[in-house]
Amino acid sequence: MYGVSMEAPPTPPVPLTALLADRELGLRHLAGPAEADVHGVHASEMADPSPYLLGGELLLTAGAEPGVDPEGYVAGLVAAGAAALGFGVAPVHQEVPAALAAACARYGLPLLEVPPRTPFTAVARGVWRLMAQARTRELRRVTEAQQSLAAAAARPEPVAAVLSRLAASLGGWAALLAPGRGGATETAAGPGGAADGGAGQAGSGPAPHPVRAAAGGAPGGAALAAVGMLAERVASGAAATATDTLGGTHLAAYAVGGAQVLALATPARAPGDHTIASVAAVLLTLLTAPRPAGDEAAALTRLLLGGDPASALAPGPWYAVHARGAGDPRALAAALGTVLLDPHGDGVRLLTDREPAPQPGWRLGVSAPAAPADLPTAGTQAGRALERAEAARTPLARHSPGGLAALLDPAEARAHAEALLAPLNRAHRDTLRAWLAHHGSWDRTAGALGVHRNTVRQRVSRCAALLATDLDDPDTRMELWFALRALDSGDNSPVT
Repeated sequence: MYGVSMEAPPTPPVPLTALLADRELGLRHLAGPAEADVHGVHASEMADPSPYLLGGELLLTAGAEPGVDPEGYVAGLVAAGAAALGFGVAPVHQEVPAALAAACARYGLPLLEVPPRTPFTAVARGVWRLMAQARTRELRRVTEAQQSLAAAAARPEPVAAVLSRLAASLGGWAALLAPGRGGATETAAGPGGAADGGAGQAGSGPAPHPVRAAAGGAPGGAALAAVGMLAERVASGAAATATDTLGGTHLAAYAVGGAQVLALATPARAPGDHTIASVAAVLLTLLTAPRPAGDEAAALTRLLLGGDPASALAPGPWYAVHARGAGDPRALAAALGTVLLDPHGDGVRLLTDREPAPQPGWRLGVSAPAAPADLPTAGTQAGRALERAEAARTPLARHSPGGLAALLDPAEARAHAEALLAPLNRAHRDTLRAWLAHHGSWDRTAGALGVHRNTVRQRVSRCAALLATDLDDPDTRMELWFALRALDSGDNSPVT
């Protein structure tokens, strides 16, 4: 394993300017900066809501709490990291208090006027809608970048092609740094990058990592020296990745196999850039790693000549992976470090000898580590793990031992489950499954299903009424969870 994380990109924030541009909301900027990044919405009429803020929120209030000191109120919000304050006029106030506007101007907190016709819920929905659109755009960008990187890896000069595609995707400079030479004075890169072991000479600071290949315009000497220091930290094993910012240039270094380093210098850093760079690092690891006789091509040859899958593969351990998503299966396989994939039904089945990590745009079910002879069982495990991942709306689920459920006859368990859950429709079952998977958390269940928490409460209450049972009883929850799992597993057939 190379320690390269490939988690889904975080949700991008909503620019305050986008909210102000929404004519349906009718928000009006009154004081403080007109620009801010909004990461969420919170409404409160408390005299001091700051203890309940995580930072980045647009706080909405109607000023219903009397006697609040505007100076202390705004100071508390700024200290808590609030992104902006939205003040609703009517029914308490006919206009935004001048003292509040003055305090926001002094402390640099954006102040918005929320007109009487705009409910606070409409503002919250506007933020979530813009946030969902931004996340969709970012996921699409990441998926397209992954696909283009995978395609580049199949070209005649794959290392140079991957770096070129990466530099274009991130809008900056990308270089593959060779292992250090023990005190040599080569710089991290030259202006255009040097290929095949040559070292650029334009940097101003010494760095022990000559450039194998590079693409994009190289940054200035100070930035090159800084990225060289990041590369040294990564190559030493102190970290899998390292980042820094120098003069507005964002620098990053990623570990690549064989003590090599992927170095980046970009003018900006978007939420999905880390995921894209991580995929590139994995591809570069695969492309530059020495290929022993036991690679995938040799395994296929042994299988064709000998006809024994177990003897064709290296001892492993191997992981079976079942996946569903909208991305390119080849890009997924490249990200997981394998060429052993099989599009299967509405999903993909893969085999890899590297422990899988979550992939943007995909839900993965991963088996327990298995020897080649146990791969059929591993395939079944991966299929069941994928069903659990989809039920819990999580990007990846791993196989866990069957426990008590494995002692039940599958046909009898399914028949009992169908009878027990017969009063529930599909929406009720999906909600109940997600609610149980999230240990009764209304908020996390709502987030997983993409619905309001009140919708979750209503559906779960309806489930309790239809089943005539107490969902606070742990025995009841356990029985319902086993029943839902039995229905899920009834749709899986063993992989052979």
